[in-house]
Amino acid sequence: MPAKFGPGGNSKSFYEAGYKSTLQAPGFVSKCGLDLYEYEAGNGIAAGLDTFAAIGAKCREHGVEPSFHAPYFISLSSVEKEKRVNSVEYIRRSAEAADALGARTMVVHTGSAGKISRETAMEYAADTLYMVDEMMAECGYKVRVGLETMGKLGQLGTLDEVIKLCRISSRFCPVVDFGHINARENGCFYTADDYKAVFDAINKGLGGEYADRLHCHFSKIQYTAAGEKKHLTFEDTEYGPPFEPLMEAIYQLGVSPTIICESDGTMAEDAKAMKDYYASLQG
Repeated sequence: MPAKFGPGGNSKSFYEAGYKSTLQAPGFVSKCGLDLYEYEAGNGIAAGLDTFAAIGAKCREHGVEPSFHAPYFISLSSVEKEKRVNSVEYIRRSAEAADALGARTMVVHTGSAGKISRETAMEYAADTLYMVDEMMAECGYKVRVGLETMGKLGQLGTLDEVIKLCRISSRFCPVVDFGHINARENGCFYTADDYKAVFDAINKGLGGEYADRLHCHFSKIQYTAAGEKKHLTFEDTEYGPPFEPLMEAIYQLGVSPTIICESDGTMAEDAKAMKDYYASLQG
């Protein structure tokens, strides 16, 4: 099975082409020659379940695979127990919306570790995820909870931390944001081998199935000594990371990731650039 590509949210070109409703997004994505669409609910879930079901129906109609990004304000590692309990409810609402959409993966940010030790933050996050696992089982939601690698040093969510948290339950899976990791490390992806090391770590830490079907985010990101600062477009030549070695890595490994592009406004075009380069490697 080949890798698949698509945008996170609606690109500038979506609106410039005269589209207005996210119900039109799957058709636009398909017209662009792409395979995926990630619904962005980072600022909160504004749509109703009927709307998510309708978007999901459009995805099936156009052969586009949906995923869902949960609100940014979810905090698995908050020092306040009430906020962690509230986060379980936000994840429940997100899972309800994601299931209505027909998403296989729901992306969740792992939280902050700025004011407490990383060990304590991991303990809080694990406690929250045990509650999430129990809730998901009781409610019968089908979507996987994807725990994302984060881009700022003060955030929980290194690759090792995400792998460790995913071991709590088979309902949890890693979401690797290569731009975030690159920003956090002040630049670390330059060659195909650099990218292969990520897949190898997931294979060793969680198993081959996780590495083969990895849900990914990719964008070039400006960074400072503190990590992520701003998402960029593929026109950037200063910060990276470059996408070509990633395409070479997944082709050489024979893995089948889903790759969501989160470029600043050009996510559809940049996702297509990745897909085209990946296709060129296949001959």
